[in-house]
Amino acid sequence: MSASKKPSNSEKRVLVLATGNPGKVKELNDLLSGSGWLVRSLKEVAGEVEIEESGRTLEENAAIKARFVWELTGIPALADDTGLEVDALDGRPGLYSARYAGPEADSASNRRKLITELQHITDPAGRSARFRTVLVYISGDDVRHFEGVCTGTILPAERGSGGFGYDPVFRPDGYRQTFAELDPEVKNRISHRGRALQEFLKDVIKNR
Repeated sequence: MSASKKPSNSEKRVLVLATGNPGKVKELNDLLSGSGWLVRSLKEVAGEVEIEESGRTLEENAAIKARFVWELTGIPALADDTGLEVDALDGRPGLYSARYAGPEADSASNRRKLITELQHITDPAGRSARFRTVLVYISGDDVRHFEGVCTGTILPAERGSGGFGYDPVFRPDGYRQTFAELDPEVKNRISHRGRALQEFLKDVIKNR
C-alpha cells in the first residue's frame, strides 16, 4: 500500500468501544482518521449486551467494561466512565452522575437536583467543580489507564441547547459559555473526555 493511500475498512485494525452510543463512536473515529484504526461499538460487534457496572470508582467501572468487551470479542477494547465532582457537595454526584436523581432519572432531572442542592451558594467561587473521565484500554495482557479532567463552575441556571448531561450548567474555566453553548469542536478539544482521548491516542495509537 502506497504512503498516500488510506487504508480501507477491511485493512484497518479494529477497536471496540464499550458503548452503544453512536456519537461516541463517531467522535473517536474522527480523531483516528488516517491512523489505520477503525472504531466499532459493542452493539455492532456483539449485539445487545448489558454490562453490570459494579465498581466503586470510575476507574473500576471503566476497567470492568473494557475487560468484559475484550473477553467477549477478543478485539482490543476501550471503555470510559465519567463523573461530575462538585466541591461543595464533597465530590458528588461523582460515580453516580448519570443516576443522581434516582435509578430512572434523565439528564434534566439530574440537573434540576444539582441546581437545587447548590441554590444557597451565590458566590461562583463556591460552585467549583470538575468533570473527570477515565479510559481503560485492554488488549490481552496490555492494560492501560488514561485520565482527563476539565475544571469549571456550576451555574445557577441552565444555558445553551447543545451537548448532553450536565453540559447546560457547567461553564469550563477560561470560558464564558457553558459546554452546551460552546462550538462542539471547541468543547471536544478542551473537555475531560477529549483530553483523556488525546492521551490515549498519543500512547496507544501513535506508538503502534
